[in-house]
Amino acid sequence: MMVALILIGLLVLVVIILGLVAPQNYHVSRSVMIEKPRSKVFPYVQFLQKQDEWSPWARRDSEMFKEIRGEDGTVGAVSYWKGNKKVGEGEHELTNIVANELVQSHLRFIRPWASESDAYLRLEEAGGQTRVTWGFSGVNPFPFNIMMLFMNMDKMIGKDFEEGLSNLKKLIEEQAYI
Repeated sequence: MMVALILIGLLVLVVIILGLVAPQNYHVSRSVMIEKPRSKVFPYVQFLQKQDEWSPWARRDSEMFKEIRGEDGTVGAVSYWKGNKKVGEGEHELTNIVANELVQSHLRFIRPWASESDAYLRLEEAGGQTRVTWGFSGVNPFPFNIMMLFMNMDKMIGKDFEEGLSNLKKLIEEQAYI
């Protein structure tokens, strides 16, 4: 009986130590250069419906249920989705918009597990081209932060950001009328 109590105590101690050393915050970002001015790129990041045209997640479930609440492209607009295991369920709310420069949003994931994160799409003019930076950050509270010792958010989400930005670049650059 005493050995079991000691083992349980050691296990609790290990979990506490791992929780203290594991990262609690994460931030992932990727950028791409698009050969069009910001004014031509901005509508594709401002409007939630337009984001679906290049989003890697929109392409992973053609049967996904999507609904936009509020006026798309304005602060407070919310995109709700419910899809397969690859895309889960959640909401994406626009929280700040600076014309031709920045779109900030808040993500609320419902499943496969509940979490919240903040995201942004930043546009910078660069000699007639536009650098688009897509970023995502959040907090993993104890004990969930322990998972970050075994998962690499940068690798997991970074690949999706690279895919999405590549889709955005291709979509915009291939359209002659833009």
